[in-house]
Amino acid sequence: MSLSRRSRREFLKASTAAVATTPLAPYLCPAADAVRPAKSPNSRLRMGAIGLRYQGSVDVLKALPHADLVAVCDVDRNVADQAKASFGSEAVIFEDYRKMLDRKDIDVVIIATPDHWHTAMLADAVRAGKDVYCEKPLTLTIDEGKFLTKVVADSKRVVQVGTWQRSDVNFRLAAELVRAGRLGKIKKVTAVAGKNPKGGPFKTAPIPPSLNWNLWQGQAPDVPYVPERCHYTFRWWTEYSGGKITDWGAHHLDIVQWALGAQHSGPVAVEGKAKYPTDPNGYNVATECEAKFTYADGTELYVLETGPIGITFEGEKGSLFVERGKLAGSAVDALKDAPLPREKFTLYAHDDPAATPQTGKLGSLVSHMANFFSCVKSRQTATISDVASQHRSVSVCHLANIAMRLGRPLKWDPKEEAFVGDLEANGLLRRPQRKGFEIA
Repeated sequence: MSLSRRSRREFLKASTAAVATTPLAPYLCPAADAVRPAKSPNSRLRMGAIGLRYQGSVDVLKALPHADLVAVCDVDRNVADQAKASFGSEAVIFEDYRKMLDRKDIDVVIIATPDHWHTAMLADAVRAGKDVYCEKPLTLTIDEGKFLTKVVADSKRVVQVGTWQRSDVNFRLAAELVRAGRLGKIKKVTAVAGKNPKGGPFKTAPIPPSLNWNLWQGQAPDVPYVPERCHYTFRWWTEYSGGKITDWGAHHLDIVQWALGAQHSGPVAVEGKAKYPTDPNGYNVATECEAKFTYADGTELYVLETGPIGITFEGEKGSLFVERGKLAGSAVDALKDAPLPREKFTLYAHDDPAATPQTGKLGSLVSHMANFFSCVKSRQTATISDVASQHRSVSVCHLANIAMRLGRPLKWDPKEEAFVGDLEANGLLRRPQRKGFEIA
């Protein structure tokens, strides 16, 4: 049996078209009630958005049924202007997010910037008393995740990370089947994230008048402006991201951790291999790469760049494959005659009727955002993609990149969150931060 729905790519294509051609009234799902008891019954949350290119616009679209957009922030004025026009909003435009956070009337913040800005912005936002929906991957380094976990916990604010596959019925059911033992003891898991693109050398260019290049670079090294470093293609530069390992891996390896019950722990060993481009003016993330993890119970996890994009769980009793729009395997077929006892094996899920196998509708993105606003309303800080578990999931991604960079086996202590007896590897748990942009 295969449970399928429209792919995220199709959904994003449709959503992007909607952003470009409509005033973005909340057509996707019913508007939420007011979520602050101190406000009048007819009041609504007020939202600020940081980073309005690509996923940022999609996130705002999902949030509009629940909140009013009152501020947009982007270091590229053209992006900010376009977002304001697309959303038909009276929102005030900011270039520096810190000035936007100074506004006391903003309740929630959406962060959809390049990865190297997530930690600073999220920490500043919760310290300013805002609830936050932050895009994945949560961090640029493992030490950033340790820092964020404490800051968010101390703040008592509601934070949702954009790993929306946890709100997808197929991925959730796959994790439930694994946890319920329907595959027996898990021996091997394979996650395929895809190949990193190659590109370059690229030419430097004059900084566009609309772009604050210094602010865009943030904690990263100050380098001449290259258009390919900016916007979507930032993903293929190690200064700002981690390539497909963090881009897709933040989704797939999160589901692996969730299914294995390791969402607050991690592997105990990792090894990897890769090649790296040598041109200083081209994409520099790993190519021809793979990583292998070992968990304390002997389960092996392989992260590959080739093969069907998705996750394969292999156990003593059979295998299971899950991707966006597909869940297949003997354990799925067996559900017809032997359904899971829901009271025992149901993982956290927001109650969204659009996200069910019966309807076949794409409800995961909507549901994930709705879960965030539901938690804002109830003041429940345990969202479905909370910071503590997402730090652990993206740590697996960072471990893969570190192992591939060093090219040798490494032992990892998930309790101490440090490599065992390896000063060189532990030195890669953090990055140098440019003066004036230190995270603290």
